[in-house]
Amino acid sequence: MKIAVTYDEGNVFQHFGHTEQFKVYIVENNEIQDTLMVESNGSDHSALAELLNNDKIDVLICGGIGGCAVSALSEFGIDLYAGVQGSADDAVNKFLKGELPKVTEANCSHHHGEGHHGEHHSCGHCH
Repeated sequence: MKIAVTYDEGNVFQHFGHTEQFKVYIVENNEIQDTLMVESNGSDHSALAELLNNDKIDVLICGGIGGCAVSALSEFGIDLYAGVQGSADDAVNKFLKGELPKVTEANCSHHHGEGHHGEHHSCGHCH
């Protein structure tokens, strides 16, 4: 299994769409075997989801995430655990113990109403 965590200086980065790095954990028999860093190269929401899919990621752990990204991850069959804060390593260990709740919807509400993306934003995976 491969678990990706939005990553910033040891912690879970809080905005999926602006993630510059993912820390990827390779897990076998419910134990971390190895880790590696993956650069996002400033991709947008749908490209980030595609990057994770191309890297054969099974699970994403992140902070805030919007609806377009949730849809894209779902299409690729990547399980989502969002709203997570604190240490990335701790988050993965909690996941492995079954202590992280699975999320199937957006938790990042600022995408609409503040003009961040606007109501008419289209990432190719919405509507």
